[in-house]
Amino acid sequence: MKRILVPTDFSKHAEYALKVAAQFAIKHDAEIYLLHLLELPHQSNDPVTHGHDIPEVMFFKRAVSQKMEDLLTEDYLNDVSVVEIIQIGHTFDGIMKTINDNDIDLIVMGSHGASGVKEMFVGSNAEKVVRNSKIPVLVIKDERANFNIENFVFASDFTEEIKAPFEKVVNFVNDFESTLHLVHVNTPNNFKPTRTTQKLMDDFISQFNVSNYKTHIYNDANVEAGILHIASDLNADLIGMCTHGRKGLAHFLNGSISESLVNHAKKPVITFKI
Repeated sequence: MKRILVPTDFSKHAEYALKVAAQFAIKHDAEIYLLHLLELPHQSNDPVTHGHDIPEVMFFKRAVSQKMEDLLTEDYLNDVSVVEIIQIGHTFDGIMKTINDNDIDLIVMGSHGASGVKEMFVGSNAEKVVRNSKIPVLVIKDERANFNIENFVFASDFTEEIKAPFEKVVNFVNDFESTLHLVHVNTPNNFKPTRTTQKLMDDFISQFNVSNYKTHIYNDANVEAGILHIASDLNADLIGMCTHGRKGLAHFLNGSISESLVNHAKKPVITFKI
C-alpha cells in the first residue's frame, strides 16, 4: 500500500476519511493523493477554453487552492506526504481517472450514505466508486481518531470466485494484526445446514496464511441484516465484503449487498472487487 486516494469536498465526512488515510500512510510509509473535483456550471464549460479562464471559475479555483493549503496545515498530516490534485470535472469520473493515472492502491472515502429515492435513482458517490473500482475502497462514516482494526468482520459465501480478492483481505488483516471474523449468513431463501457451511468455510480458509481467525454462521432475515447485526454483536471495527460490481439491468434487478452496506452501515466498510 504505497498510494492512497482521498477525494475531498472539504466536508466533515471527507475529513474523517483523510484522518484515517493519514494513519494508514504513517503506518505503511505511503503517499496520500488528495483530490478535489471542481464541477463547473454547464454554461461555463465552453468548447474553446473548457471554462478554465472564465473569471468566476478562476475565483473558485483560487478558493479551492486556499482550502487545500489550509487543510494541509492540520497536525494529523505533519508526517504525511500529500500530493494535491485539483481538477475540473464530475466527481465520479475524476476519481476513476485519478486511480488509473496514478496507480492508486487504496481509496479512502467519507460518506454520509444515501437513502430513499436518492439511493434508488442516484446513490452516493461512494456507492458508485464501490461498484466500479478495481482496487479496495474503504468508506468512513464518522470520526475515527485512532483507527485500530482489532476485529474485522468479513462476510462471504466462500465460493471459488472469492479466492483472488481474498488474498488482499489476508494482506490487510495481517498488516493490522487483526482478528478476522469469517461470517456466512443463512437466510430463509438460501439456507445451508451448519455442517455443510462449516466445512465450506474451513476448506476455504485452509488455503490461506491466516493465523488469527474465527468462523461464524449467522441466521437472519436477509444477508445485509445479518452482517449488520453480527458486526454489532462482535463490536467490529471494520466490515469487509467482495463485490461483483454489477451494472445496468443486472445491478437494478439483483442489487448489491456491499453497496447497500456502504449506505446503511454506521461502521467503516471496505470492499474488494471480484
